[in-house]
Amino acid sequence: MMRLSLSPLVLLLMAAAPLKPAPVPVPPPAPPIIIAHRGASAERPEHTLAAYERAIEQGADFIEPDLVPTKDHQLVARHENEISGTTDVANHPEFAARKTTKTIDGEAMTGWFTEDFTLAELKTLRAKERLPLLRPANMAFDGQYEIPTLAEIIALAKSASARTGRTIGIYPETKHPSYFRSIGLPLEPVLLAALNEAGWTTREAPVFIQSFEVDNLKALKGQTGVRLIQLMGAKGKSADGYDYAALASADGLKQVATYATGIGPERVMIIPRGTDGRLAQPTSLVRDAHEAGLEVHPWTFRPENYFLPEGLKSGSDPRELGDVDTEIRTYLATGIDGLFSDSTAAAVKALAAPPANPARN
Repeated sequence: MMRLSLSPLVLLLMAAAPLKPAPVPVPPPAPPIIIAHRGASAERPEHTLAAYERAIEQGADFIEPDLVPTKDHQLVARHENEISGTTDVANHPEFAARKTTKTIDGEAMTGWFTEDFTLAELKTLRAKERLPLLRPANMAFDGQYEIPTLAEIIALAKSASARTGRTIGIYPETKHPSYFRSIGLPLEPVLLAALNEAGWTTREAPVFIQSFEVDNLKALKGQTGVRLIQLMGAKGKSADGYDYAALASADGLKQVATYATGIGPERVMIIPRGTDGRLAQPTSLVRDAHEAGLEVHPWTFRPENYFLPEGLKSGSDPRELGDVDTEIRTYLATGIDGLFSDSTAAAVKALAAPPANPARN
């Protein structure tokens, strides 16, 4: 390593008028982890065993199930408890009468909801692509896959770990925990029971539990040793009333560190977009989180033009695949500890290359 020496004059000036040192980003404690967001959802219908298997095949460290309950209090993986957009439930006349409107976290939603079906009934449905206009190729897999249970996802992670010699973890999100608690279907007891059954109870377990709410994470802190992640949106509040901007402040992050291992911020909280739609200068969020002792796992990197900043798009078709590789590498240069990606292959490729300059593109 090259040593730098300072002249006597420089040393004298520094002693006479010491300058406040510029903040130095704290490096991540380990190579950044790749979290397969709902599986390899850029290539297979999300939250299916096929999507998770594809992500593992491509090199994911963790697979991410969003967890919602059934009427008989089992946990299954769906992006939302309203399932008309991710399954063929509307094509089942036997379930037509179950279409209804509910208010979930203050938002009215109409459709079919997992909590109105038993697990056996949900297993008669088949998954379909949630974003058919952006991912038409995934529609070739519509109707092929069941809705997976948490137990099946854990079994997949364990069998894949044994087969590949890599440790494949799970990164479950508790969806709408306050709502489900209010209707007598709390997520946390069932999740913890499944983790206990798997032998995953300590910080060393290949598990992160994530939530956009706060109070359920605080409660989980006293019930399990696995790592907890506070999710954050760029705007608004959690369903249990916590302001995300306040949580993301330097003081807020210190409070988060009392119950969580890390944060999962919306990626624009780390590198916002300028008025021209391009990536702007990074904020201090990664540095502030690291100084509070928190890991940082931003969401979500997606390969289609529709999701990419200006300057990284490929043509004008929103379905075309753009330069998500450079976007991910730009974020890696900020010192993030992991990332959520719809394309595990793109994340693996980006990690294998030198980080891009985090300055404006």
